[in-house]
Amino acid sequence: MKKTHSLAYYLEDLWSRGFKLSDEDVHFIYFGKNSTNVEEWKTILALKMTLKLQKKFDPSFYISVLEHISSSSITTRKQAYESLERRGLTSNQ
Repeated sequence: MKKTHSLAYYLEDLWSRGFKLSDEDVHFIYFGKNSTNVEEWKTILALKMTLKLQKKFDPSFYISVLEHISSSSITTRKQAYESLERRGLTSNQ
């Protein structure tokens, strides 16, 4: 997914692929994005990692990942993935 795709587009893509998030989940995703004041690509990455690792939407896990990658020192997807990997959060678990 390109950085330019919006969070709404990503959520719509999930829906079209059969992954149905509740309205409450979607509101929480936007709440997390707004409360951490991060770029959309970081929000999408946090959601993507949450769904990959938890196999469902887990609000506390999502917020944890989002807060971790919200650091201003993380400026690329590669840096975000490396940081999560150092923390032990990979899809190879």
